[in-house]
Amino acid sequence: MKRKDYKKRNKSSGKRLAVKVVLLLTLSLFIVVAAYAASLQKKAENMAVSAYEAVPDRPKSEIREVKVEPANDNVSILFIGVDDSEARSQGDNNSRSDALLLATLNPASKSVKLVSIPRDSYAYIPEVGYRDKITHAHAFGGTRATIETVEELFEIPVDYYVRMNFNAFIDVVDAIDGIDVEVPYNRTEKDENDKYTIHLKKGLQHLDGKHALALARTRKLDTDVERGKRQQMILQAIMKEAASVKSITKYGDVIEAVGENMKTDMTFDEMKSFLEYVKGGMPQVDTLSLKGYDDMSTGIYYWKLDETYLTEVKNILQAHLGLIPDSSSLTDSGSTITGSTEEALEDSFNE
Repeated sequence: MKRKDYKKRNKSSGKRLAVKVVLLLTLSLFIVVAAYAASLQKKAENMAVSAYEAVPDRPKSEIREVKVEPANDNVSILFIGVDDSEARSQGDNNSRSDALLLATLNPASKSVKLVSIPRDSYAYIPEVGYRDKITHAHAFGGTRATIETVEELFEIPVDYYVRMNFNAFIDVVDAIDGIDVEVPYNRTEKDENDKYTIHLKKGLQHLDGKHALALARTRKLDTDVERGKRQQMILQAIMKEAASVKSITKYGDVIEAVGENMKTDMTFDEMKSFLEYVKGGMPQVDTLSLKGYDDMSTGIYYWKLDETYLTEVKNILQAHLGLIPDSSSLTDSGSTITGSTEEALEDSFNE
């Protein structure tokens, strides 16, 4: 064989070897991704089973004629943050809701309306048959009483609930390596055990779970409305970070963080349906606050809601759920979240 032919043959063999190596590496990568997705699927499924807690004798909202399907219908989700800390001697049965956020989701417009409900809002609580602070509804009758109170307030169905305690909040933020938020002040705050160990600094900050919780819980500095806006801001920051490419490998940690610290009446298949909302990018998220005024006329502090503004918010939510035509002209200093999400987010949970 001539030297020239040998070199040509050797070069050709080298190319084929290189191609084989690339194919092998690519195949190995797909196997690793598939294995990761499969393990994540199983982990998520186990978490969903552990977290599932139906509201007794409530297969659906009484306002609905039929149960909704998240993949196709407009739905609402009530997020309930509770303080189960030993420092406050509270538990699932007698804890007050520390945070209430109501979200309506519209798949056609790929949009979310997010309303923060001040904890001291003066509202009618069906469980006891009189008006009181809305935060007391959970202490009076748990999740059911809170759901029914919110339905009464906005005259819309609450299709699902998600209840989380402080431990879950801290662990989820830590699982995604923290969030970036604009801190509006310099202040020393209480930690999850009511000890003044958290030092917040004004400006754009990268916060871990403990600092994010302290920012969300701050009450004495301003009003419950501003507190609600901070909670909305933090929730949006979590959503944005969770949807980023770099956080995809953190989903296993997020699932573990939720663990036994969350309860919901969503099944695993219903949870997966909501992935449609982030397919191809984050949905538009518009935030709304409930305006009102301080009231101490009875010797007890309440946040009395502005009835005109409350009616407008009702109309927005009802229209967003498709219950009435959209005729509201109300605008708020809401914000929009946009972003890109890799299809790995969806693939990780699809069978």
